[in-house]
Amino acid sequence: MGRTAGRSPQDTRRALLDAAAEAVRTRGIHASLDDIARFAGVSKGGLIYHFASKDELILELARDQLAAFHASIDAALDPSDTAPGRLTRAYIRAAVAPADDDTDVRESLALITQLMTLPAVAELARADAERWDAALAADGLPADVLALVVAAADGMSTAPLWGASTQKLPRRRLAERLLHLTRHPHLWDAVTP
Repeated sequence: MGRTAGRSPQDTRRALLDAAAEAVRTRGIHASLDDIARFAGVSKGGLIYHFASKDELILELARDQLAAFHASIDAALDPSDTAPGRLTRAYIRAAVAPADDDTDVRESLALITQLMTLPAVAELARADAERWDAALAADGLPADVLALVVAAADGMSTAPLWGASTQKLPRRRLAERLLHLTRHPHLWDAVTP
């Protein structure tokens, strides 16, 4: 297979990353470069031109997944919100946003689970989590409130893996309450001993 006519190098890289995601989701982390090239509609040589090794491709796929999450948080930032907890509210909105299709959420979680089995990806994710922890800690909320709302948002974001829907009203109400708690963190004092 030669280069697809009209496809730019950036489009080919994107197709390869999308194909790698699909191959890993359907065949597991041991999907071959041949599988990935076939999914992308390029030759194995074309794949190697863009990514010198499978390790390089998988690490770039992990970086791409992290960047997509970062972009969703950036998109969820309210430009008019300047109060403490602004970043945390964006994090909550991004993490618990209802998906168009719960199957997409489950597939994304399955991909991330596969990727995290590789030590290099786990290290990349750990370093990213440390940066988020530091950024959220500097967001101006009390540590207890921050820990509670982030843990709840993270748990809600993985619920579709177990069959829960992102579309249910109780889930949206909980998200609203988490956001409310970030605006009124003193409310936490009423429920703590």
